[in-house]
Formats: sequence, C-alpha cells, structure tokens
Amino acid sequence: MENIELIESFSEFKEIKHIDRITLMAIMEDVFRNALKKRFGTDENFDIIINPDKGDMEIWRNRIVVENGEVEDDNSEIALKEAQKIEPDFEVGEEVSEPVKLTDLGRRAILALRQNLITKIHEHDSTNLYKQFKDLIDEIYSAEVHHIRHKAVILMDDEGNEIILPKDKQIPSDFYKKGEQVRGIIESVELKGNKPQIIMSRTSTLFLERLFEQEIPEIADGLITIKKAARIPGEKAKVAVDSYSDNIDPVGACVGMKGSRIHGIVRELGNENIDVINFTTNQSLYISRALSPAKVNNVKIYEDEKKAEVFLDVDEVSKAIGRGGQNIRLASMLTGYEIDVIRDGSQVLEDDVELKEFSDEIEPWIIEEFEKIGLDTAKSVLKNSIEELERRTDLEIETIREIVEILKAEFEDED
Repeated sequence: MENIELIESFSEFKEIKHIDRITLMAIMEDVFRNALKKRFGTDENFDIIINPDKGDMEIWRNRIVVENGEVEDDNSEIALKEAQKIEPDFEVGEEVSEPVKLTDLGRRAILALRQNLITKIHEHDSTNLYKQFKDLIDEIYSAEVHHIRHKAVILMDDEGNEIILPKDKQIPSDFYKKGEQVRGIIESVELKGNKPQIIMSRTSTLFLERLFEQEIPEIADGLITIKKAARIPGEKAKVAVDSYSDNIDPVGACVGMKGSRIHGIVRELGNENIDVINFTTNQSLYISRALSPAKVNNVKIYEDEKKAEVFLDVDEVSKAIGRGGQNIRLASMLTGYEIDVIRDGSQVLEDDVELKEFSDEIEPWIIEEFEKIGLDTAKSVLKNSIEELERRTDLEIETIREIVEILKAEFEDED
C-alpha cells in the first residue's frame, strides 16, 4: 500500500469528525513523527512533506554517507556502497535523502498510527468544544431532551454535543419529554479526562436576567438596565430596573401592556411570579419598594450592620413577609439588607393579644410558623379561615383547629 493510499484511508476521519483538512494534516504529521520516533529512536533526520490540496504526504529520511564498514548508526548514516546504489555520484560526507514508505513500518505500526490518529482527533474535538462552550458561559442555550435520568436530564444540541441539566439546576415544576427543546444558561464547562462536561442551569438568577434581555428590546438596546435580580426558582422573583432616560418608564416597559412582555418570561420559568420595581439609590425607598406589594410606613436603617427595621400596619405584615417568608427573603436578597418587619404600634387593636402571650398553651414552634407568614397576634390568625391557614403554613389541619379554639376562648372569656 502506497503512502497516498494510506493518507486517503486516514482522511476519512475528515468527513466523520467535521475537521478541516489542514488541521487533519497537522495532526497526522504529529502522529507520524511519533511513529518514526518509536521505530527509529528519533524523527530529527526525517522530513515530512504534506500537500493539503492533494491530501498526500511524503516521508524522507536523511543520512550522511560514511566509508564502507564505518556505519555506527543505521538511521543517521549510510555506507558509501549503499549510497551509490541510490545515486552513483554520491561521495563520503554528502547527505542522502530517500523516501520512506509507511508500509516499511509494518502492519502493527500502521494500526497503531490509525488508533493514535483517532485519539488525537478526539482530543482536538474536545479542546475545540471546550473553548466553544467556555465562550458561551452565562449565555442562553437551547438543546433537545435526549435522555431523562433520575439525577439529570441529558440534552443534545444540533451538533450532537451532550449537555447536562442536573436535577438541582431544574425548576421544581419542570416536566421534560424526550425530543422537546429546553432553554437555560451554560453555567460551567469542565474537562473530565479528555471530554468536556457542559452544565446547563435553569435556576440561575442570571437565566432570569438573560430572558429579560431577550424579551425586552429596551434592555437589549441599553436604554434600561437590570440593577439587581433575586429569585426563588419556580416560585417568585424580584427584578430592580433603572432607565437612562426620564422619558422611559422602566417598570412599564418591562411588564408591557397587561403584562404582555413579561408573560413569556413567566411561562418559561414555570409560572414564576415576577415583581419588577424601580431601582433607587435611596436605600429606605428601595427597601420599601422591594417589599411590594406591602405598603411600608417607615424604614429604619442600621448601615453598619446592614440591617433594616420596617414598620407596617398590621394588615400589611403578611404581605411583606409573603407565603413561607418568600417576599421578605427576596427583598433582603435584592437590597442586601437583613430586614426585620415590625408592626406599627399605633395600629394595634387594643383588645388584640400577641401570640407569644399564649406560650403556656401553644408550643413555640407553632407560634413561629404563624409568625413566618406575618401572623403574630390572635386576631390576625382568627381573620383567616382554617383552610387558608393550612395552605399558608406547614401545620396539620387538626393542629390549626386546636389553636383557633384556644384563641377564640381568649376573647370569649373577655366577653
């Protein structure tokens, strides 16, 4: 088998691996030089000539002519009589170049060459893929569901690249079917051996921000900027936006008429409830806005401790805290302040009783469950139905009934 025939055999990888011919030839030269080193101990006295246009290659070995009987290294030296068989005019001290056929290396060496070429091409593909996705980190990417596993969903893009969407990077309400398209951001790319591991995330706050950039033209154009975002994936999110023009209402532009612009983002995130607020450098006002939909009476900031006390009417406390404490948690994440909600004393009904006064009858952890949703007085609890209290807390319905009876008895005794 001649060199050119072998080259054509090796070149089939070009079509399989989508690798350009010049890169393939460079890889092949490296592979063949390694083979020459193994066969002859060195590749320094070999010239490898590659013609990428024709797809062929020549290997020439260069040896110095020495006197007959004085050859010490067969690879770098050739006896005069052997040299003159190639060209009668050769003299001692001259350099002889002669072609080397790959078949001279032996069948086993050729098989090894082929395997090494496969390995090198895989390494080349992995390196290119790693660089490609490194540049896509923190950007939105789309791929198709290929396989669903217990701890991850395996996605495949149009190029056949495998992307992993781990369970903890999925929105809790997500449900996947084989063949459907999934969007997320490329969160990380790591080389595991020679293979890049590409991780996608749908729970990242950055995914929310990138969706805003895609769906809101004013953000894409730089007229509106996202100052800060916070989210509890699949549940609730808050986004603070600002505008560089007084003529643009950043909140209105993001939400759109009747929520038309933000609707697509909400749907993509599994009906995640999104509050969009105006950013301000006035920290008190910023905290007040972050606690929307609650109406705040006053804010006291302790800048050194990054804490804030927020005073609200009794009816606004539950709104400020939100279901399961979500609203106040997101407000803290958005503003960077630890927020304490305090009932405005002037609004407390004279005949109401704080829940902690019932600590001899109600266990502290139960009182804490009510306080988590902003219910810290007897009447604030009784204003809600038993069904509503069960929905908003982690308490059993029988426990709630017992508590309601205890609280009712307090006011019946007063009557």
